Amino acid sequence: METHGKLSRREKIALVLRHLEGCWGFFLGAILLAYMNTACNALVPQIIGVTVDSVLGTKEPDLPGVVQALLPLEQLRADPYRALWTAAGAVVLAAAVRGLCIFGMRINLAKGSEGFVKKLRDNLYSHIMRLSFDWHTAHATGDVIQRCTSDVEVIRTFVCNQLMEVVRTVFLIALYTGIMLAMNWKLALIPLAFIPVTGLASGVFYGKISSRFKVADEAEGELTTCAQENLTGVRVVRAFGREKFEIDRFGRKNDRFSSLWVELGRVLSVYWASGVLLVCLQIMAVVVAGTAAAVDGAISLGEFQAFVIYNSAMAWPVRSLGRVLSEMSKAGVSMDRVGYILRAAEEADRPSARPARLAGDIVFDHVTFGYEGQEVLRDVSFTIPWGSTFAILGGTGSGKSTLVHLLDRLYDLEEGQGTITVGGVDIRDISRGDLRRQVGLVLQEPFLFSQTIRENIAATRPDATQEELRACTQIACVDEAIADLPQGYDTVVGERGVTLSGGQKQRVAIARMLLQNAPVMVFDDSLSAVDAETDAKIRAALKERMAQSTVILISHRVTTLMQADRILVLDGGRAADLGTHAELISRPGIYKEIYDIQMSSDDRALIQKGGEA
Repeated sequence: METHGKLSRREKIALVLRHLEGCWGFFLGAILLAYMNTACNALVPQIIGVTVDSVLGTKEPDLPGVVQALLPLEQLRADPYRALWTAAGAVVLAAAVRGLCIFGMRINLAKGSEGFVKKLRDNLYSHIMRLSFDWHTAHATGDVIQRCTSDVEVIRTFVCNQLMEVVRTVFLIALYTGIMLAMNWKLALIPLAFIPVTGLASGVFYGKISSRFKVADEAEGELTTCAQENLTGVRVVRAFGREKFEIDRFGRKNDRFSSLWVELGRVLSVYWASGVLLVCLQIMAVVVAGTAAAVDGAISLGEFQAFVIYNSAMAWPVRSLGRVLSEMSKAGVSMDRVGYILRAAEEADRPSARPARLAGDIVFDHVTFGYEGQEVLRDVSFTIPWGSTFAILGGTGSGKSTLVHLLDRLYDLEEGQGTITVGGVDIRDISRGDLRRQVGLVLQEPFLFSQTIRENIAATRPDATQEELRACTQIACVDEAIADLPQGYDTVVGERGVTLSGGQKQRVAIARMLLQNAPVMVFDDSLSAVDAETDAKIRAALKERMAQSTVILISHRVTTLMQADRILVLDGGRAADLGTHAELISRPGIYKEIYDIQMSSDDRALIQKGGEA
C-alpha cells in the first residue's frame, strides 16, 4: 500500500495556514522586531563611515538635518578621544536596541511556534484516532510515530525558523541594496550580480537533494519501526534466542540509514564549499573595485569601509537562502508524509446513522468479506437469538474473528457483500460510537496500557467504584492474583501488560469488558491462556452475569463452547454446520472430529464435576 504521496504547493500552504490560526499575532510581532533589528544593524556601518570621514576627517556628513543638528561635529573634531567614545557609545546603543529586538523576537517566535506545532500535533493525533481499523493494520506503527514526531519537528523548524529567516533576509537585502545604491551605484552592481548566481546554484542543489531527503526520511521510519517492534516483542526475541538476528537486522537498516545521510552530507559539503567560494569571490570583487574607486576619489575611505561591511553582511544571508531551500526540501517531504496521514479518510457513518439501543436477534445475511482481494468469508448466513449464548468454532484462518470484527464495525461491509442486522436494523445505520459502546469485545491477545491495573479495568467506565471493579475481577477469577501484586490494584503493568502472565492479561481484559456492562459480549478465544479448570470456573461465574446479554464465544476448546445454545462451525470461510452440542456430536463432521480429539479423560472428569458454564 502506498505510504506517501506529494501534496501540491497549494495544499502545503493550506496545511501551514490552517495550523497558524491563533498564532498570527506572535509571528507578525516577531517580523516587526526582526525589521527593527535589521534597521539598527544597518546604522553601525553608517556610524563608522561618518566617524572616519566627518569626525576624524573633514568631509561634511550627508545626514538628515535633525541628526546633524544634534551632532556636535566641531567639538568631536577638536577632541578625537571624545569622538571615538561617542562613536563607540552609538554602536553600543544600537547593539542594545538590537538585543531588545532579538529578545522580543525570540519570545514571540517561541510562543507562535509552540502554538503552531501544538495544534498540528493535536489535529494529527485526533485524526489518527478516527482512522479506520484497516488503515492502522496496513501501516507500521514505527513509521506512523516517526511522521508524528520527526516530520512534525522538521515542519515546525522550517515554518517557525527558516521562513522567518527568509523574511528577515529579504528585508535585509532590500535595505542594504538601497543603501549601497545610494552610496555608489556602480560599486553596488557587483553584489547585485552575485545574487542570481547564488540563487541559481541553490535551485540546482534544491532539485538534487529533495529526493534524497525523502529516501532518508523513509529509511528513518523503517529504523524506528524495527526498534519499536523489537522493544514491544522483547519476550518473543528472548524466547527464541533471536537477539543476534534482530541486532543484525537493526544493524543493516542502521547502516543503510547512515549511508544515506553520509551521501546527503557529501552533497551538502559540495554545496556549502561552493557557496563559501562564491561569497569570498563577492567580497574580494567588492574590496578590489572599492579600493580602486577610493584611490581614484570616487568614494571616500569611510564610505568604502561602510560599503565593505554592508556587502559582507549581505553576502552570508543571501547564501543562507540556499540553506533555507535545502530545509524547504526536507520540510516539503515531511509535509507530504504528514499530509498523507491527514488526507486519509476517517471512519464515516452513513447520513442515516443514528444512536440506537441494541435489542433483537443478530442476523448475518449472506455475508462475504475479504482483505485486499483475498476472500475470508463466503456467503455466511446465521442468526443469533437475542439473549442467547452463541459459539463459533473453526480452524485458523476460517474467519471467526472477522465475524466479530464486522459486528463491531472495525471493518464495514460494502454494498453487495451482505448485511448484518440487530433487531432488524442494519448496523451501518447505527452510529459507530454507539454500537461499539454496546458490544463488549475481549480479544485473544488483549492490550493493556502502561498504567495501573485499576486504570486498565476502569477504561470502559472511569467512574466505576472499587466495589464494582472487584465484582468484575472476582467473576474473571483475577481478584486474588491482583491482591498478591506489590501494590494490588495500583500496580503499574509494563508496556502492553508485559509484567503479567498471558492468563492474567486475558482475565484483566475480561474484567474490563464486564465493567462495560454491554448488552452484547464477545469472547474471541479470550480464555486460551488459562488452564481448563480456571476456564470452567470463569465460565461458571459468568453464567449468571451474562444471563441478560447476548454472548458470542469463539474458542478452539469444545469444553468452552459445548454449553452454548447454538454452535456455528466454520470451514474455509463457509458455514459448515450449525446446531446444539448434542446435535453436532450426533452426526459426522468437523465438530465431532474435534470433540473426539479434545475430550480426554481429564476433560470428561471436569465436566462431571459440574465445571461447565
